Amino acid sequence: MLASIKSFLQRETAAGIILFFAAVLAVICANSPLENLYGELFNTTFAIQLGNSALSKPLILWINDGLMAVFFFLVGLELKREIMVGELANRRKLALPLFGAIGGMALPAAIYVFVNRGHPEALTGWAIPAATDIAFALGVLALLGNRVPVALKIFLVSLAIIDDIGAIVIIAFFYTKNLAVSALAVAVPVIITLFILNRKGIPNRAPYILLGIVLWIAVLKSGVHATLAGIVLAMFIPLEGRDKNPDTSPLRELEHALHPWVAYMVLPIFAFANAGVSLSGISPDSILAPIPLGIALGLFVGKQLGVFGFSWIAIKFGLAALPAHVSWKGLYGVALLTGVGFTMSLFIGSLAFEETGNPEYAVDDRLGIILGSALSAISGYLVLRYLTPPPRPTNSS
Repeated sequence: MLASIKSFLQRETAAGIILFFAAVLAVICANSPLENLYGELFNTTFAIQLGNSALSKPLILWINDGLMAVFFFLVGLELKREIMVGELANRRKLALPLFGAIGGMALPAAIYVFVNRGHPEALTGWAIPAATDIAFALGVLALLGNRVPVALKIFLVSLAIIDDIGAIVIIAFFYTKNLAVSALAVAVPVIITLFILNRKGIPNRAPYILLGIVLWIAVLKSGVHATLAGIVLAMFIPLEGRDKNPDTSPLRELEHALHPWVAYMVLPIFAFANAGVSLSGISPDSILAPIPLGIALGLFVGKQLGVFGFSWIAIKFGLAALPAHVSWKGLYGVALLTGVGFTMSLFIGSLAFEETGNPEYAVDDRLGIILGSALSAISGYLVLRYLTPPPRPTNSS
């Protein structure tokens, strides 16, 4: 178990560094002579046509609806594994990240709503500061080496996974368009077939993937956000094959195969496509506008207070325990890092504004996300680097 956690952390930290450079490159392109080319690239229409039926979308939507469905599929695989046999299967260990995640979602949303209370159209972005970007946060932890105990890293990973569950629920219930019953009628028999395959323990990936593609198209046409098809599909991938051999797990094999593609291609492409914000004309008044201010405060202030405050309450009331070798300052440093909400915040922002008829708010939300995430990353690093106790020396025999 410990070896798999270390391997996961190594992959995630490398992914965080690549994600950072992809975001920086996007900002450079949006503030250089390449600005027009950058915008035209992602507005270029691509179509898949079969007879009279066609699926035609700008490249940006193929990325946000298509590639991100693969990301959510991987998230679903990780969630299922963690809930069934991982850290989230242990109720005692689950308590602390669960309370932290609840506070870390509720308080940022409340701060955003308070700041934007006089702007009804802006209120659709209330969930933007509620999510944590695990790749970026672990990328910051990687810079600290062994100063951060493994228990604290596991706390961050577990909290971010619970955060993902919250984000999925939010997207399903609050960012779903008008439902098309005919498209949902296609999805139902697909889900039933997936259930049958799961119950029979069919280990072959091909039928799951083919049915997953049909499910994605049906969900896309239904008005429910297409990325949720990835989560649904993941729930039906068997954890064990027919032989019950843990070394031949279809779920683990798919997770292992997909992780490099998502970490090193899907998320960097998403970041490059969505993080490009023009800084021309940016002034203190722009930063203090309700949307960027609400997002930045939600991520930087709401996340740290929500995660640390709810964790403190859970520990003080005996509902959870402070992990071994973890100090309160260390817990606070990680609470700061949960304010790095880059990938999921950008994604929810696109649902909140660009796909609901308010694309003019896109620059505002990206500005707030970048500012809040940067402040959280820098302050979290400084606290963990300079205010937490150094690791205990190990005695060599």
